[in-house]
Amino acid sequence: MSIKQALLRLKPLQYYFKGRLVLNDITHLAVQKQSREEIAKTTARSQVINYLLSRVSGETTYLEIGVRDPSKNFDRIKASKKYSVDPGIEFAPNPVDFPVTSDIFFEQLDKGLVLSPQTRFDVIFIDGLHLAEQVDKDIRNALRFVKDDGFIVLHDCNPPSEWHARETHNYRESPAGNFWNGTTWKAFVKWRCEPSIFSCCIDSDWGVGVISKTRNIGLHLQEGNEFFEFSHFAQHRSKQLNLGSFEDFKRNLESAIK
Repeated sequence: MSIKQALLRLKPLQYYFKGRLVLNDITHLAVQKQSREEIAKTTARSQVINYLLSRVSGETTYLEIGVRDPSKNFDRIKASKKYSVDPGIEFAPNPVDFPVTSDIFFEQLDKGLVLSPQTRFDVIFIDGLHLAEQVDKDIRNALRFVKDDGFIVLHDCNPPSEWHARETHNYRESPAGNFWNGTTWKAFVKWRCEPSIFSCCIDSDWGVGVISKTRNIGLHLQEGNEFFEFSHFAQHRSKQLNLGSFEDFKRNLESAIK
C-alpha cells in the first residue's frame, strides 16, 4: 500500500475530500449565489412599513408579531404607538411589550385583557414562527384587528430556493446555511387566492408581502398551487406572489387611493 493510499484511508482526510466535493457542488454554489443576490437587494421591510405609516394622517398605531432583536426592525419603525409581541424563544433579553405567543396575544386582545378589544392597527407586521400553519393563523387574526384602510405586512414570502424554504430552521448544513424563510410563502399564496382581499409581494428583503382589505394593490390569484409544491411555486413565482419592485408597489398604491 502506498503512502497516498494509506492517507486516504484516514477518516479526517476522507471527511475533508467529501466535504470539499459537497461545498463545490453546483447546487450548493448556486444556492449560495441566490443568498448573496437577495442580501444585495436594497429595500428593507422597515422602509415598506414606514412608507405605509407615512401615508396615514394623524396618529399611527403599529403592531409587530415576532420581534427577536428589536434593532433589526422594530426600533426603526416610526409610529405614534408601537406594540411588540414575541415569546422570547430565540432572543433571551426579549424586550417586548407582550412576551407571549401571537395566539395568546390575540386571544387576550379579543377579551380585553391587553390594550382594548376596540384597538385597531394601521399596520400589523408578521415575522413570527415561519411555518405556514402559524402564519395562516397570524394573518387570520391580523385581518380582525387591522383597520379597514390598514395593511398587513409579512416577511420572508419569497424564498430563493427550496433550501431556504425548508421547514426546519436548525438544519443548517444545507446550501442555504443559516438563511431561513421557512414556509411563510405557503400561507401567503393561500391568502393570495382569497377574493375578499388584495395582495402583492415586494421583491426585496426575502419577499415583503402586503395585504389590504380595501386598497387594490393586486387582485386575488385565481389559479393557486393546490398542493403547495415548491417546484410549481418557483416556476410561477411572479404570478403566485404578484411580485414587483418597491417603486411598482408605490405607484400601484397611489393609483388605488385615487
